[in-house]
Amino acid sequence: MKAKPFLIGLTTGIIGGAIAVLLSTPQSGQQFRTTLLSNSDSAKEKLQDVKHQLNNVKQSVGTLTNEAKNNIPQIINDLKQSITSFSQEIEPTKNNLQQEIEALQNSINEIEKNIAQFTDKKEKPQENAQV
Repeated sequence: MKAKPFLIGLTTGIIGGAIAVLLSTPQSGQQFRTTLLSNSDSAKEKLQDVKHQLNNVKQSVGTLTNEAKNNIPQIINDLKQSITSFSQEIEPTKNNLQQEIEALQNSINEIEKNIAQFTDKKEKPQENAQV
């Protein structure tokens, strides 16, 4: 669709609508012009308010974007430092736990060997008794 025919049609429609309202209004011409002027002023004020609010939103989005650009890298860096620090702090505890687990595994192996030797000794006398 081309813009020129559309705009001509839109303008013709607006003018025709305005003429129809003027001719069919129950108010006198002076009252209608006064009402139209006050409504026009009210619409202009509302439009200015919308523009002002839009500018406020635009500024807020800009501020938020700048804050995010500036703060997110710092937050990421702080998080990396915290993780590194935490890893360094728990390293001795981790090593101690690994040593304790190895000691427990060695103890379990010794207990299993002792149990195996004990059961072997118990089975041998029973075998001699059966012979």
